[in-house]
Amino acid sequence: MALPRCRLYLITPPKLTPSFPATLAAALDAGDVACVQLRLKDADDQIVIRAAEALGEVCRRRDVAFLINDRPDLAKRSGADGVHIGQQDGTLADARDILGPDATIGVTCHDSRHLALTAAEDGADYVAFGAFFPTATKEAPTLAPLDLVEWWTELIEVPCVAIGGITVENCAPIVEAGADFLAVASGVWDYPQGPAAAVRDFNAAIAKVLDAGKAERAAEREAGKR
Repeated sequence: MALPRCRLYLITPPKLTPSFPATLAAALDAGDVACVQLRLKDADDQIVIRAAEALGEVCRRRDVAFLINDRPDLAKRSGADGVHIGQQDGTLADARDILGPDATIGVTCHDSRHLALTAAEDGADYVAFGAFFPTATKEAPTLAPLDLVEWWTELIEVPCVAIGGITVENCAPIVEAGADFLAVASGVWDYPQGPAAAVRDFNAAIAKVLDAGKAERAAEREAGKR
């Protein structure tokens, strides 16, 4: 089975500096990024709205989806493309009622097949599994196994996002497992060579896995002809 294309999904740092829109722009210009999620836990609504307006414009100029964490109401007010909701952030149905049929809504499913299947049945645009590695960004309640991604991508068409402690150095097994997206925060923003270099290096690491898979399948086809 051919591996799906795997793309980056960036999650903003927990605190933003005035220069962050320029930092984000440079990161997005450095390589393929599918989505940016604004995650400002416990921030005042107006702070979230102002950040969403600034970062959303950066993303729109580059045709990158822009989501807000937790709050479908703020996603609607700010003109974001959608929302990512956790298991404690209201229902998918409520988020859909607020944002409408065309919005992107993703759901955190931790390490649970049941939660993921329920989210898919309820109309989630993607499910998120994790954490796959220890992470300093947030305290992860679960550690997800790689075979969860393999099982999901073999059976279900709804895309899956892998999240939690993912870095350039450790992402290859998750790409090999078939994840559609790699959600990354500190692995990009705290990268020693800078966020733009991180995006370039993540894309190179993804391409290396996918190219190896193509070569392996080609060799198998050639062997089958003999």
